[in-house]
Amino acid sequence: MKKDLGAVQAVFPMPVLMVAAYNDDGTPNVMNAAWGMICEQDQIALFLDPEHKTTKNMRARKAFTVALADRAHMAEADFFGIASGNTMPYKFARSGLTARKSAFVDAPVVEEFPVVMECQLIDVIEKGSFFCAVGRIVNTAADERVLNEKGTIDAAKLDALMFDTFGHGYYSVGEKAGQAWNAGAGLMKKD
Repeated sequence: MKKDLGAVQAVFPMPVLMVAAYNDDGTPNVMNAAWGMICEQDQIALFLDPEHKTTKNMRARKAFTVALADRAHMAEADFFGIASGNTMPYKFARSGLTARKSAFVDAPVVEEFPVVMECQLIDVIEKGSFFCAVGRIVNTAADERVLNEKGTIDAAKLDALMFDTFGHGYYSVGEKAGQAWNAGAGLMKKD
């Protein structure tokens, strides 16, 4: 029997996304965002508070990067979620991570995170206390250490962080449970 819990954010897992954009002075700023998803073959949608410094920066520069946080950099990823660029302008420098300018968009690439999508801001949808930023993914770069023998990203090697909306914890991706578009194939044959 199920117990009614009320209006609970019950989507699990949520990604731990590192959204980066340049400040006015050219220094990098990064924020931790869990509310994001692929919305087209080459597009990502991020649901953000318009008051975040990184949010203001990405709107001003019309570009941003989105990296997948991994277990090895959990402390830095969490720091980017609790420190505000509005009150701590050099929070990226404090993290000890390194950034380089993207060759594709006017935004920083944080070298330590294993996968990064380099994006052009193509749309902003205003909605009350948040907005949806839609970016066109111009390039995705991945560390060779997270690639499989075919040259594609291997989720098991990625050790990506997931956010637990129930208890506010971080979890990392575990073992593969099954193959998409195959695990349910046996049910297609039933009459």
